[in-house]
This record gives sequence, C-alpha cells and structure tokens, in this order.
Amino acid sequence: MLSKAAARRYFEDTDHDAYHPDIDPAETAEWADSFKMVIDTYGVERAHFLLNRLLEQAHKEGVPQPVLFQTPYVNTIPPQDEPPYPGDEMIELRIRRMIRWNAVAMVLRANTRFPGLGGHLSTYQSAASLYEVGFNHFFRGKDGGTGDQIFFQGHASPGIYARAFLEGRLDVDNLEHFRREVERGRGLSSYPHPWLMPDFWEFPTVSMGLGPIAAIYQARFNRYLQARGIKNTEDSKVWCFLGDGETDEPEALGALSVAAREELDNLIFVVNCNLQRLDGPVRGNGKIVQELETVFRGAGWKVLKVVWGREWDPLLARDSEGLLVKAMNETPDGQYQKYSVESGDYVRRHFFGRDPQLLKLVEHLSDEQLRRLRRGGHDIRKVYAAYRTAEQSKGRPTVILAKTVKGWTLGEGAEGRNIAHQQKKLNLKELMAFRDLLQLPISDKDLPDAPFYRPSKKSPEIEYLLERRNALGGLVPRRVVRHFEMPIPPLQEFDRYLKGTEQPVSTTGAFAGILASLLRMPEIGKRIVPIIPDEARTFGLDALFRTYGIYSHHGQRYESVDQQMLLSYREARDGQVLEEGITEAGSMASFQAAATSYATHGEPMVPMYIFYS
Repeated sequence: MLSKAAARRYFEDTDHDAYHPDIDPAETAEWADSFKMVIDTYGVERAHFLLNRLLEQAHKEGVPQPVLFQTPYVNTIPPQDEPPYPGDEMIELRIRRMIRWNAVAMVLRANTRFPGLGGHLSTYQSAASLYEVGFNHFFRGKDGGTGDQIFFQGHASPGIYARAFLEGRLDVDNLEHFRREVERGRGLSSYPHPWLMPDFWEFPTVSMGLGPIAAIYQARFNRYLQARGIKNTEDSKVWCFLGDGETDEPEALGALSVAAREELDNLIFVVNCNLQRLDGPVRGNGKIVQELETVFRGAGWKVLKVVWGREWDPLLARDSEGLLVKAMNETPDGQYQKYSVESGDYVRRHFFGRDPQLLKLVEHLSDEQLRRLRRGGHDIRKVYAAYRTAEQSKGRPTVILAKTVKGWTLGEGAEGRNIAHQQKKLNLKELMAFRDLLQLPISDKDLPDAPFYRPSKKSPEIEYLLERRNALGGLVPRRVVRHFEMPIPPLQEFDRYLKGTEQPVSTTGAFAGILASLLRMPEIGKRIVPIIPDEARTFGLDALFRTYGIYSHHGQRYESVDQQMLLSYREARDGQVLEEGITEAGSMASFQAAATSYATHGEPMVPMYIFYS
C-alpha cells in the first residue's frame, strides 16, 4: 500500500495539467474532487484500491494504459511555478561568453602548437549554462565549512579551467600548459584528478560511470559521518554532472536504488542530455530524456525535466489541443539533432508542417526566430528553477534531465554534428563567427592566435563573478587539506600478532583480531570504517555486527532471526560497519569517500575494505 508520503510524491511528480488539453475542465474537476474526498475520508488504501479497479476496467475495455513512470516531453516545472531569477542575466551572459571563448582558445592553442594533443570543445559548450547557474547561485565553497561536493563531468574540464582563469586562480601560463602537467603546479590535467592537481580538483571523474557511483556513495558517507557524530554535514549537497551517453556505462546507473533507499535528499544529479555520444546519437530512434526519466523515477528518484527554453512557453500556452506536445512526444532524438543543424525554414516545414494547426501556431515567427527556439538546458531561468526545486526537495535524491545541443555556439562546423566530440580545432572563419557571436573585443589581426581574454579586475563581470563566489563560501572547485593530529598506536599494542602465536591462526583470523583491537582504541577507534561486501561471516568478522552495528539510515525496524545469538545481525542509525552487499564497485566508492574525508570534510577516517579474494 502507498503511504501518504508516497502518494503525495506520486501526485507531485505527475502534475502536468499545464500541458494537457482538457476538453471538459468541469468534469475533470469533479473527478479530481471526488478522488480527493476518497483520500480524505477513507484514506490512501481505499484510493489505491479504486485506482487499481479503474485500471482493471480500462484494460478490459481496451483503453491504453498510462505510462506511470513517464511524463510528456515538456518541462516538469510549468512557467507559472518558476521562481524569479535572482541574478543579473546580462552580466552572467557576458561571463559565460568569456568562459566559452577561453575554453575553446585553450584547446585550440594546445592543438595548434602540439598537433594531436587532444581536448574537448563541445561538451562544455553544451553545459555552460548548467555549470554557471550552479557557480553563481548554488555551489557552496569551503570558507567557514565543508561546502558542497561537486563531481564535474571530465570532458567539461576546459570550461572549469576557463572560469578559474577569470577568477585569477590560473594564469596564461597555466592555460598554455593544458594537458602538459609534467611540471607539478604549472600545467592543467586533461581531466579532474586530485593527484595531478592537489589544490584544485577534489574527485577523479572522467572514467565513464565513476563520477555517478562515487557521488552516490559520497552522499551516503556524508550522512554516515553525521549519524556517528563525527561531522555535521547537514548543509552539504553532492552535485554530480554527467552526460546522457555516459549513462550506458553500468556503474553510472547501477547504484540508483542505493540513493533512493537511503533517502539521499543531499544528492543532485544533473544529466546533460545533448543527445550525442562520441560517434552519433545516444538514442537516434528513441528519446534518452524519456528513457532516463523512466529509469530514475522507477528507482525512486525525483525527476525534473528541463527540455524547452522560455521561447516555447507562449507556444505551449496556446497549444489548446495538445498538438505541439504530441509532436514533441513523437519526434525521435535523431530528428531533433537534425533540427539543431538546419534552418528555421526546415524546422517550419518538417516539425511544424506535420499539421496545418501547428503551422498556424508559429505563423507569426520568422525563420530566424524558429531557429532560435532554445532547448531548456541553455535557458538559465529554466535551469535555476530546477536547481532550486532540487535543493529544496526532501526525502529522496533528485535528477535534472537538461536537454542541450552539443557544441552549442561553436557554429556550423561542430554545433549539433556527429563529429562534435572529436572536434579539436576551428578554422579562421569559424573562429571569427564564434568571436562575433560572443561579442568579444578581440581584433581580426589577433584572431589567428586565438588569444585568451580576461577583462580587468575592476570590470563589472569580474567583480560580479567574485562577489557571487564570496557570498557562497569561496571558490570552487578547491581541495583543502586541514592539519589534524591523529594518535598512532604503538606497535607493541599488536605484539601478540607480530611475534607469532603458539597455536596456528589464519591470516583472516589475525586480521580480525587486529581490526577489533583498533576499533577498541579510544583515540582512533571511532575513525575506523570497516567496509564489507557481504563477506563478514566468511572472514570471521561477524562479531563486529553486534558490538559496533551496521550503519543504516533507518536503524533496524525488524527483529533479527538471530537476535538471541552472540553474533547476531544488528543494524543501527549510528552503526560503524558499512555492510555494502555484493558490490565491489560500491565498496570501492565507499572506500574512496572515507579515504578522502581528511580533505573533503577535514575529518580523517581510516577505511578497512575487506574484499573476497
């Protein structure tokens, strides 16, 4: 049976009346009022029974069943529910343009001087607005606290470096050494990695699927630290940015149920749905946004879709018969990719031209205006509304599915093209068009060198950019290692293991004894994190269950079958053992979160990962 909370979440997630044509609003209101009366009078169980009976009747009558885990191909948050945008849109636009330029210039200059060096132009260009809304209004820095943990999509690293350049954290020499980081502290690593840039990046993320699974277990470890009284992580959010093509990697989606089961409302995924992977469309004949909505919603996540920019709002508002939404629902991603590279006339004839009423809907728009009907991930108002809703969501994790164009603003040579991911260079004509589109004061004579651009520290853009970061707790990303003295037990404490025993002892038995000794030590015992992938009994570690407890967000809501036994299974809200189940990848993600806690949270922890050999 649905709980009241579950029922409320269901109705919240399926409220799309703003986009559904209603031929008889009065009758619809009567049905809705009647159903609400059933809930108020007889409870959720009765309402659930009636829904099932109606679905059974619909099946008998041949009525198509609704896709309960999928909503129409429109924005989850209707325009009337969007909060006002708190920033200066024009200044933020100019900042994005500078970052876009410097990100491209960095890769372009590197590949001109060192052919084949590589790098990526298109990923960041599609995600610039997704990142900048976060940098300007959401991502909390470490000044005065732990801040947020942000798992950046690896291929977008040029854009993150370009922003740090505007902030004054990186100089021209750093940017000139993109992908040439042999000299520690001078070059910039290809992708995020704290080993290569220990003061900058916090988490390695570029291996496909590594960022998502690590983010899930990081969010859970944040709750673990708080539950055990080690660190208050209540105000920390974990943000994970990934691409739609990346979701085909099993690790990317394999642990979604963990996040929902643990009710990780401190976790926000942002999936950049630019519809393209390395060779072509992610789902040419399908719709990746709809597919991912089904996967995430079915796993228990809150799903927020950001599909269309504000230019579509008046058209959707006038779509009284639902023809526009129907066209949106029926168009496959491969065709949307085609629309992104074609003229407004092509869009008029092939998308709106499927029905005379759709053509009439856009007859007041020029071809150029049709060409500029943006996808939602490029509209900072739409992105802000989704981020604000996600940040305030309670009881479960949130995913934002933001539709974008790969290579957005790069021009006809790369924007929306299948070759966008491999594009490393722009010719002079393309570079000039890019400069003109961004409206940057770079002269034609300097253009062949693709010079970096940074205005003075007193410019409105730089002052605004730094003011926003100061208000949010400092610069991001930034890795901070705080000094912390942790007592180390003398080796004599383990003499009975080191000097040998009279009776034979297995290596696992000896290890179990050493681990138990460490856990009992008042100076460091609470900082030991035993991580076990469902093999504690095999290794003789089941004694840890009763003594130290297995960490569980919900505690233990049942009476264990072995409760009366000395080595009984015991879950607890403040449990110390991480019993991961049969997941080596999940166990390694927990190991990473615990092992890096000294930098992430300023709280050194000592993970002990006991894996099946």
